[in-house]
Amino acid sequence: MKLKVGMIGLGNRGSCLLDTVLSFEEVEVVAVCDRYADRTEKAAGSVTYAKHPEPKRFSDYRELLKCEEIEAVIIASSWETHTEIAVAAMRAGKKTAMEVGGAMCVEDCWKLVYAYEQTKTPFMFLENCCYDKTELMATAMVRRGLFGEIVHCSGAYSHDLREEITDGNVKRHYRLNNYLHRNCENYPTHELGPIAKILDINRGNKMVNLVSVASKSVGLETYIENRKKNIDPTLIGTRFKQGDIVNTIITCQNGETISLELDTTLPVLYDRKLVVRGTKGMYNQSLNYVFLDSDGHEEERWTGIENSKKLIDNARRYENEYLPALWKEATDKDRILGHGGMDGFILHDFVRRCLNGEKMPIDVYDAASWMCITALSEQSIALDGAPVVIPDFTCGKWMHRKRMDVTEL
Repeated sequence: MKLKVGMIGLGNRGSCLLDTVLSFEEVEVVAVCDRYADRTEKAAGSVTYAKHPEPKRFSDYRELLKCEEIEAVIIASSWETHTEIAVAAMRAGKKTAMEVGGAMCVEDCWKLVYAYEQTKTPFMFLENCCYDKTELMATAMVRRGLFGEIVHCSGAYSHDLREEITDGNVKRHYRLNNYLHRNCENYPTHELGPIAKILDINRGNKMVNLVSVASKSVGLETYIENRKKNIDPTLIGTRFKQGDIVNTIITCQNGETISLELDTTLPVLYDRKLVVRGTKGMYNQSLNYVFLDSDGHEEERWTGIENSKKLIDNARRYENEYLPALWKEATDKDRILGHGGMDGFILHDFVRRCLNGEKMPIDVYDAASWMCITALSEQSIALDGAPVVIPDFTCGKWMHRKRMDVTEL
């Protein structure tokens, strides 16, 4: 049995997802859609090159959704169109996978929830970091009590995007307009998604409120000034609203705190900086180490990690016991399918669950609560860091919804 899929949004991200699903034997891509004809034609070529039948081509997603043969859609359009398209897809009865991005407003998040609750059309939020090796192993450690009671988690989206943002007009990329006109935690889900899973958000726990602050905005202007000969000339002298560093603190119903950092417009190495802190120990993703109270480490308590190099990368010693089978059994082919394998794992999970009629592990309530952080951080920053309440999109169902990890831990 094959799942007949329509792809909506065929820019850089959409093309990557298309290549990934074309490698699945259980998928037939029957339609491709993008507002730009050249992208649609390129995607159609990829489909036929993969020995799939010639796909239907669309420039309007609404026309694609009218195709009765399409069973599921994968949405990878611009951030501001995600909700509109996903709502229409669910109302059309198409199983829906929606790429990540921050919400334009909290109302959009409620629209997603209402569409799902009124249609019960399967919906999955494609936060691939929930399937990454280190995040899953850290989650497994938490589930088995290695770190004791969890008190705090932190994460970041540290990714130098200056070239991508300033090439926005040339490459028709949506980030540029967001950085020009908004000041917020614009991409929270890479760090928040795995943390929300660790803390059982929407399944026995919930986020309650947040405060956000932003630094000044000079990174992109400096980057443009230093590269005038090779930059889009329309951007010279442009002022950007987006702060270079945004910090957000979230409090949870069960007493934990979460800290998030957005860092995309200054020189920086890629890092999601996951840290899990508990009463018995901690995990640090950047240096890939586990620090446990039971191990002693009296010297390290005073000298710090710079004088304790024996701890760096020691998490590898825990892989045999805590690394999920999903990664232990992964083939070389699995590991090269987009973002080090994460894209392959999450898309294959979506396809499998569609075919088997199973519930989605990252559902509409997760999408709404994680995406709304963008809109709420924008409000908090505009109010000089004032606290903002995070809505309960489950309307109280979080109290009895059962934990659902993305894979067996």
